[in-house]
Parts: sequence; C-alpha cells; structure tokens
Amino acid sequence: MNKLTAQQLRDTYLKFFESKGHKIIPSASLIPENDPSVLFTTAGMHPLVPYLLGEKHPAGNRLTDVQKCVRTGDIDEVGDKSHLTFFEMLGNWSLGDYFNEQAIKWSYEFLTEYLHIPVEKLAVTVFAGDDDAPRDVSSFEQWKACGIPEDKIFFLPKKNNWWIAGKTGPCGPDTEMFIDTDPEGEDCDPSSDNGRYLEIWNNVFMQFYKNEDGSYSKLKQRNVDTGMGLERTLCILNGVESVYDTELFYTAKQKIFDLTGKAYGDSAEITKAYRIILDHVRTATFLIGDTRGIVPSNVDQGYVLRRLIRRAVRFGRNIDLPTGSLAEIARCYVEKYSYYYDELALNAQKIYDELNKEEEKFTKTLADGLKEFNKVITHIQGATFPGKTAFRLYDMFGFPLEITMELAKENGFTVDVDGYNKAFEEHQAKSSAGSEQKFKGGLADTSEATARLHTATHLMQAALKKVLSPTVSQKGSNITVERLRFDFNFDRPMTAEEIAEVERLVNEAIKADVPVTMEEMTVDQAKASGAIGVFDNKYGEKVKVYTMGEFSKEICGGPHANRTGELGTFKIIKEQSSSAGIRRIKAVLIGNEQ
Repeated sequence: MNKLTAQQLRDTYLKFFESKGHKIIPSASLIPENDPSVLFTTAGMHPLVPYLLGEKHPAGNRLTDVQKCVRTGDIDEVGDKSHLTFFEMLGNWSLGDYFNEQAIKWSYEFLTEYLHIPVEKLAVTVFAGDDDAPRDVSSFEQWKACGIPEDKIFFLPKKNNWWIAGKTGPCGPDTEMFIDTDPEGEDCDPSSDNGRYLEIWNNVFMQFYKNEDGSYSKLKQRNVDTGMGLERTLCILNGVESVYDTELFYTAKQKIFDLTGKAYGDSAEITKAYRIILDHVRTATFLIGDTRGIVPSNVDQGYVLRRLIRRAVRFGRNIDLPTGSLAEIARCYVEKYSYYYDELALNAQKIYDELNKEEEKFTKTLADGLKEFNKVITHIQGATFPGKTAFRLYDMFGFPLEITMELAKENGFTVDVDGYNKAFEEHQAKSSAGSEQKFKGGLADTSEATARLHTATHLMQAALKKVLSPTVSQKGSNITVERLRFDFNFDRPMTAEEIAEVERLVNEAIKADVPVTMEEMTVDQAKASGAIGVFDNKYGEKVKVYTMGEFSKEICGGPHANRTGELGTFKIIKEQSSSAGIRRIKAVLIGNEQ
C-alpha cells in the first residue's frame, strides 16, 4: 500500500477526480446553514442537498471536495482505535450525470492504482434488495468486471447498505469498500464486528426520497455521493494501529506528554485519556475556529461543544493534565491544519480564549459539585449512595461516575452503579427522542413553506442592517415548516421600536411583490454588485446571487420563493440572546398558504 501524509492523500484524491472532469469545491462550514435537521455538518452531502434535489450547482454536475465533518452520536465510544467526533471526508459527486457503474470503476482504479491496495486485500458489499428497492445486481456485476472475486462481493440488507441522513430526505442503496485485514481468517462477511474488515469508502447511489410517511419516491435525478474518511484511510495505508497513531496527532500527543510526563501507550487508562483529549480538543478547535464558529453554551451546538471541552478536562484529570492545558494542545492543531484551513489561523486567539474560559468555568463547576456531594452525603441513610443522585451529579456538575465512586468510598459509601446506569439510560432515551425531533422536517426540508421562510431571512437580514448596523451579519439559521430562527451579531437586546421597524421593512418588501431572481457570477462580481455574504473560501469560483428588487441581494444556495408577494405577513415572535454578542430572532409568516 502507498504510505501517504494527510496532505498527500487530500491532493491525490482531489487531483484524481479533477482528472475525471470533477470541479474541486471548498469545504463548507461545520455549522449547517438553514438546515434544521442537524446540529453539525455530518457528511459531505449536507451542503449539497439542494443540488441533489435538482438545483443547478454553479460549478457543474461533477464535484469533488474534502469536507470537514462532526458527528457526536458515538461520543461515548471515543477512546477506542477508530472513533472520532471530528473527521475529514473525501468525496466525489455526480449530480444527475454518471451513476453506479462509472463510480465503481473509478473507485477501483483509485484504490488499486493510486493507493496501491492489492486486490486480494479488498472486499465490497452491495444492497441485497427489499420491498422498497431491487437487488443491486448492476453494482455486483461491475465489481466483478473490475476484478473483485465473487466470494469477496457480499449482498447485505438495508441496515448495512442503504444511506440516508435523518428520517427523511435523499437516499438510496450504497456499495461499501473494505480492507480485508486477514484474508485467511475466520469466514465472515463485512457486517461482522470481529475486526477482520475495515471500511474505507462508501458510494451512495441516490435515487429516492424518503417521505414523512415512510414511503419512497423517485428523485428528479440520479446522483452519486461518495465518502472516504481521511483519518481511517491514513491509518490503513500507513499500517498503524489506530487513527490516533497517524501524523495528524503527533505534535498534540507530544504536547500532552510534555505537560503530564505520562506516555501514550503506558496503560489502557492513559491511552484512553489521551485519545479523548486529542479528539475532543481537535473538534473544539474546529468548531470555535470555523468561519461560522460557535462558543460553549447550554443549547444546541454550543451545548455539544461545552460537553466535549468538559469531557476533555475530566479525562485530563486522570493523567494530571494541568488546568489551562487545552489551549496549548489546540495550538498544535492550529499549526497543523492552518495551511489547509486558514480560518483556524484567523480565529486562533478566539479558540484559545474560549477554551481557557470554559476550563475556568468547569473548574468552578467541579468545586460546586464537590459542595453538593458533601451536602448530599449528610442525608443518606445506610451505606449505599443512590444511583439517581450519582447521575444528577454527572448531569448537573459534570461529575464522572469514577469521581463520585472515589469520593463515596472515602466517605464509607458504595455507589448504586445499576441505579446510575438506569438513570443514564433514561436520560439517553429522552435525549434521543429530542434528537429525532431535529429530523422532523427531513434533511434540509425544501417544501414551499420552508422556501418562503428562507426567502424571508434574506429580507430580514437586509432590514436588520438598515435598522441596527451595516455590520450585522448572519451567524446561524434554522428553518422548519413552522418558523424561521436567525442568529446575528449584535451586543444588546433590540428595542420594541427596532423590532417593529424590521417587521415594517420586511412587510414592505413583501407587499411590493417583486420577483426573486437568480444570477450566477464570480465572487468578485458578487462583491462588486453589492451582494452580501461571508466572502471566504467556502465559495467556489462561481456563486448564486439572489436579488429581490431593491430590497435584498445575497449569495445563497436556495431554495426560495418565486416572488416576495408569496410570503404573506412577516411577524417576529421572539428576540433573545443566543450567546455572548449574538442575538436570536424567531419569526413566522402568517397567511401564506397557497
């Protein structure tokens, strides 16, 4: 296999697909724009959903990229050899152009001729078929024609070979590629969890849209959506034991050793603590340093960020990591990644400041938790520390069970671990139910209602700039079929008069019933035309600019209403703080039924 650095792998992948007629597009923000279905960009497809549904992409119908992603569903698994919350996804896209046969040919060519992976080390899976979609015989035949032996091509059911993000949205059968780490080993297929097969790449053949009622309808166009995890691929190519043994983590590991004197690999406990700190600090660095960066808070993305930072602090205690160390570890990542993601260098001081502030807050929280613990034990009868109480210390004060058990033992108590686990499971079930609501509208719901609300955010942002300050800009957006939510930079609450004036300006634009027009142009042309937008490397060479008469001109990917008159009446229902220096507006459109 071809040993590569991270940058060599990025370059090799992008240049390969560029040679196949794909346009290289930049990574989108980790904070989804106008997508209520997810907290973070979890896959390369998220920023491209409008184009998967049929909109024309300014760069064409063949695209390739390296997309930053964050997934926190498996946060408790971080600490093993492969799980990460932040990762980079190499991807190539066909928007209504080529389909599975061509995608498979190129995948095979890249794996064998560019990464030099021996054919005997490869295994693949394809969709077995069910009542919703037929058996993927075409992909099976294509892999066989490429040179994969029949006994290394496995038909697996929907739970293994069907991809969808969320409860509804674009979806379809996929084919997954694996490295067979032990060709002479136990006879099994890649769905086995015995470690023989390691997934390296996934090609999704998007043909369907899953509807709210669970039924499937055909998409306007057939698409190909692929994803190859950078870190996992580096691990496989370089023959190292875990993703944490790749060069991406070298300097950060050395920094932790310098700060603690404890070496990675000395024990299972130390290694796990290292991995959790390495992963969580890297993720926090990218979330804070993003072009639409967030800060720790008690809601939504900020809550997840806070949890990651505090979890890193907690495990840092296990290896005597001094308070204030996270910013020093983050500096290693800023230096490592800034050549490719320049937003990290631009936001470096913000990253360090926010990490230091959160560490300081959590240190105080731990002290408060200790006070609560000492208060609780005066009321306990018997020798058992209640599991529900142990979980409350974890939930409210971030006390890990291990600390509570240590403190309890020192005071002559034994913690009811079963009771703690039951309370934890109940909490997870509630959290999962809440997370599922994130997908209520489907992935990037593109109904007429959300298109109209999306259009209203353009008019509202233009009005906010007039009423409050020209420096106001969007910092986040979440749109469902019922309402819009819009975050923007402003350092005080809006007055009732300011809110009324914003409403008046938006409704004036709606009453004018002007057409919503779209033009494709270069970023420089968009700037010159007066279009608003964050002019950074998230844009490609061409962008879409939506104009609404004299009221609004903005770079955006859609979807939109055809005319402002379709919107009905605009009403702000709440204006509040979102985080330091960021305000949040919730608004609705009344009487816009068609």
